[in-house]
Amino acid sequence: MARSEKGSIEKYFKKDAPKEVRSAIEKSEKDDILNPTYPYDERMKRKEYEKEMEKLQIELVKMQSWVKETDQRVALIFEGRDAAGKGGTIKRFRENLNPRGARNVALSKPSDTEQSQWYFQRYIQHLPSAGEIVFFDRSWYNRGVVENVFGFCTAEQRERFFRQVLPLETGLVNDGITLFKFWLNVGRAEQLNRFLARETDPLKQWKLSPIDVAGLNKWDEYSQSISETLTRSHSEHCPWTIVRSDDKKRARLAAIRTVLHALDYDEKDEDAIGPNDPKICGGPEIWDA
Repeated sequence: MARSEKGSIEKYFKKDAPKEVRSAIEKSEKDDILNPTYPYDERMKRKEYEKEMEKLQIELVKMQSWVKETDQRVALIFEGRDAAGKGGTIKRFRENLNPRGARNVALSKPSDTEQSQWYFQRYIQHLPSAGEIVFFDRSWYNRGVVENVFGFCTAEQRERFFRQVLPLETGLVNDGITLFKFWLNVGRAEQLNRFLARETDPLKQWKLSPIDVAGLNKWDEYSQSISETLTRSHSEHCPWTIVRSDDKKRARLAAIRTVLHALDYDEKDEDAIGPNDPKICGGPEIWDA
C-alpha cells in the first residue's frame, strides 16, 4: 500500500482531532497515560518491565520446546486498531524463540485470485503444523472490522463471515489446534500520539498508510464494528482476550502471561510467570470504545 502523504497526521492533529484528544496530547509528559479510563496514570517503569519480561522469555523458550516435542499446534491471532501494538507484542513473543518453529503471518491486500476464493482460504494455508507456533498479525477478522468500515466487502459477505467464523474456529480447536485470539485496545489520544511519532521517525514511516490516515476520521465507525465483531465471534471454546494497550509494556506482559498460563508445558514455573492484571486483560467486558 502506498505511503501516506507527508505531514497528513500532523495536519489532522491541528485541524480535525477532537479538542479533548488534542489537549491530552499537548499537556502530557513522557510517561503519562493519555486515556482517562485506563486504570493507571503512568506507564510501567522500564526496570520493572525488563525484570518481568526476562522471566517470561525463559518460560516462552520452555513452552516452545514442549510444543515441538509433543507436536502441539498453536495459533495466536492479534487484532486491534492501527498502532495498538500488535507487531511489537508479537516481536516480544518471538525474540528468543527458534524462528523455524515460530512463524509470523502478516498478509497483504488479497490478489484478484484470492478475492475469488473462499474468504478464509488464504489464511488456512498458514495454520500451524505439528510442533509449530504461528502468530497472525491481523487475520480473517479484517472482514469484521476494517473491510466493513471502508466498504471493502458487502453486507452479505460480512454476514456470511459471521455465520462461518465460529464454526470454523471450533473445528480448528476440535482438531487439536490451540487458538488464542487477542484484541489489543488503545485509546484515541494514544493512537494519534503514536501516529505522530511514526510520521516524524524515518525508521517507522513505513508503518503509516493511507488507510491509517483515513481511519482517524472513522473512530466511531471502527468502535461500532469492533463491538459487533467481539460480540458475535466470542464463545466459550474460542474466546477473545482483550488487552488494554495504552501502556505497551503492561500489554506485552499480559499477552505473554495469558498464553503461558493456558498451556501445560514441561517445567512450568508459575511463580516466574506471575499473575495477570485483570484491570487491563480479560474478556470482551473490559473493552473500552
